[in-house]
Amino acid sequence: MAPGLQLFTDIADDGTPRLNAASGEELVRVDRAVAVALGPRSPESPGTLFITTRRMIWLSEAEKGKGYAVGFLDITLHAVSRDLEAYPSPCIYTQIEAAEGTDEEAGESNPEANELELSKVSEMRLILADHSQLDALFDVFCHCAELNPDPNAERDEENGWFHGEDMSDGGWVHDDEDMVDENAPQFFSANPIGQNGGYDLTRSVLELQIDDQRFEDAEEEQESHENGH
Repeated sequence: MAPGLQLFTDIADDGTPRLNAASGEELVRVDRAVAVALGPRSPESPGTLFITTRRMIWLSEAEKGKGYAVGFLDITLHAVSRDLEAYPSPCIYTQIEAAEGTDEEAGESNPEANELELSKVSEMRLILADHSQLDALFDVFCHCAELNPDPNAERDEENGWFHGEDMSDGGWVHDDEDMVDENAPQFFSANPIGQNGGYDLTRSVLELQIDDQRFEDAEEEQESHENGH
């Protein structure tokens, strides 16, 4: 199955989603009267949000049989948004692993039918009727994200690269030291302190100090020579 946001139609007669019991999927939380906004589009009519141990499922109340689902492995970021200048309603903001393209392109797949190419949707907002539940829902997202670790994380760590789960205090971790990039996430290679690959940085610093000292001695000799005239 392609990554990212998917159309969900596997709905039982009682209006709840059918879960994948074979994989151990279990229901964690249910929130009613939740509107979903995909990319730059306006929020859809409220529906019911189901959080399971594997994915987030939203089912429309206005259009029976319509729903969306995204696995926690495909949710690359989630956060509580209360900045009304960034978005007019407090919400859970998420970024989703998506196919190449933009959210604007996703909405242009079939404008006449008002269809949306879900695989290209990279942002989703969940707008709760009860804003006081945002923090509780955020905590559930965090818990479920921990239940679904990135399968590539262990391989990256073995290669000396740290990312995602190795973040500490908002910074990026390089070995046992925090290296914070406030502008954009980066990867760092875990080389020993004082070395960069096979090159000894300590030696280069020492050579620089020696060159500086020689330069200072040359300046003093020149000043002494000029004063002698």
